[in-house]
Amino acid sequence: MKLTKLLVMALAIGGLVYAQKTTYNFDKEANFAGYKTYKWVDVKGGSEKLDDLSRKTVESALERHLAAKGLTKTDADTADVYAAYQVGVTANQEYTTFNSGGAGWGYGRGWGGMGTGMSQTTAQTILTGTLVLDLYEPKNKTLVWRGSASDTIDQGAKPEKRAKKIDKAVEKMLKNYPPKVKS
Repeated sequence: MKLTKLLVMALAIGGLVYAQKTTYNFDKEANFAGYKTYKWVDVKGGSEKLDDLSRKTVESALERHLAAKGLTKTDADTADVYAAYQVGVTANQEYTTFNSGGAGWGYGRGWGGMGTGMSQTTAQTILTGTLVLDLYEPKNKTLVWRGSASDTIDQGAKPEKRAKKIDKAVEKMLKNYPPKVKS
């Protein structure tokens, strides 16, 4: 019974580790109601370079969800806000150990009696992608809103699945845009 509870708890925690994570922050003094247009700008030295297909997927998702929030893309320098995004990928090692036979769950003191057993440990590289979207006031070039989304990357996923995952991440990241300022 205890083993079953431990297994269920481990699976629940494991599921949380791989859940999509989003955050946002904003300038409480900014007039978000006045932002109607945005212009893409580059962040110098700011992120890993995306291949053309990935770049189009990310920008398409961002543009679609910014439009849903009432922002219109423009190429004019007179845009209400400048928008910039950055991407990053981190690699983490995950180790899994499986024990079979021998000492372990036995009777008596501690973990059990004497015996022989086998342990096998495997390592797996987990890639985590992060997308950060910044909105700047063009006049004084100050950051007024920042959102980020991160999730594991399935390198074997089909393009449609990757695009859907990116779209969902952007939607979740922009959920609280424009922010509600409490008085």
